Amino acid sequence: MAIFTSRKQKKDIKVTFQNGMLYVEIDGGKQQAFPLAWFPKLQNAGDDDRNDWILTANGIRWNKLNEEITITGL
Repeated sequence: MAIFTSRKQKKDIKVTFQNGMLYVEIDGGKQQAFPLAWFPKLQNAGDDDRNDWILTANGIRWNKLNEEITITGL
């Protein structure tokens, strides 16, 4: 019996924080912005913790902060 595998297309994203906002830029320049007030763990975190994120199937996860947000269009 044959086993078929598929590879998900790798997506590059950019995550930045500025002026009380979280910015997520997806391939092609599409950008979404979120107020940090919606995510108190991110709002109160230091730069090291904010920059320690991974891309998941549904969004972005900050393991140390136990925070995950869903991003449509990923």
